[in-house]
Amino acid sequence: MYDIKAIYEAESVEDAVRLRLAHPEAQIIAGGSDVLVQIREGRRAGKELISIYGIDSLRGVCLDEEGSLRIGSLTSFSHITRDPLVQKHCAVLGEAVDQIGSPQIRNIGTIGGNTCNGVTSADSASTLHAWEAVVELTGIHGRRLVPIHDFYIKAGTVDIRAEEGEIETAILIPRKSYEDTFGHYIKYGMRNAMEIATLGCSVNVRLSKDKSTIERCRIAFGVAGPVPMRAPSAEAVANGQKPTRDLAEAFSLAVLEDINPRDSWRAAKNFRKHIAVEMAKRALTESVKRAGGELL
Repeated sequence: MYDIKAIYEAESVEDAVRLRLAHPEAQIIAGGSDVLVQIREGRRAGKELISIYGIDSLRGVCLDEEGSLRIGSLTSFSHITRDPLVQKHCAVLGEAVDQIGSPQIRNIGTIGGNTCNGVTSADSASTLHAWEAVVELTGIHGRRLVPIHDFYIKAGTVDIRAEEGEIETAILIPRKSYEDTFGHYIKYGMRNAMEIATLGCSVNVRLSKDKSTIERCRIAFGVAGPVPMRAPSAEAVANGQKPTRDLAEAFSLAVLEDINPRDSWRAAKNFRKHIAVEMAKRALTESVKRAGGELL
């Protein structure tokens, strides 16, 4: 059923790095919800695999010594959604990954696999970009931290260096990104389940203490370009402004200055632009509401 040349089981992060150096052409496999499908379809037929699924130290969520929310790369989507720290500090990430696939896929699929695939439609990707996540990579030279917007190099390609034996070991959401910040993720698809996003939009805001001003706003999209992307023009419109309906309108229209979706069989470019504007407006409105404010 599966054309696999060889499979190596890593027992630790150090063992995974050693195996990656010894087999630089091998494919890392975690939950396998994507890789095994690709092998069955022939796209990765005959590949060597390095399984990291047995490395339990790569599972779980905690706050590190700097207060960053640290999510181990093998943490499943269902675990992320239910985790108390995620619910407290970045609930929107749990909501986003809860829209992936089916319950079975969410139980086996991992945040590391979702990011390392490098696809722009990944439901975690736009939220991680909007929350300025940092990717932790571990290799022969130790630990390397890469801002997620630098991690995605081009469509389907991420910055993991085989010659240094690197594997992704965690996703970090800095305290400065989540503190007093509230967000909302919207996924547009033709179905409510088992659907790849036609477009994804994630917004978060931090309001002033009196809720009268947007102190900080971030917005990111998936499927609005070859890689997940922020919309800095829209952020600049909202930052430091009062949350009003006119602002939401200007904010949503400003995303068109940054996004560049493509035509595909799923949706036309112009349709994606149209729904991007509406999604931005709705996501900002809900984020302000969750932060305790309202649009006047």
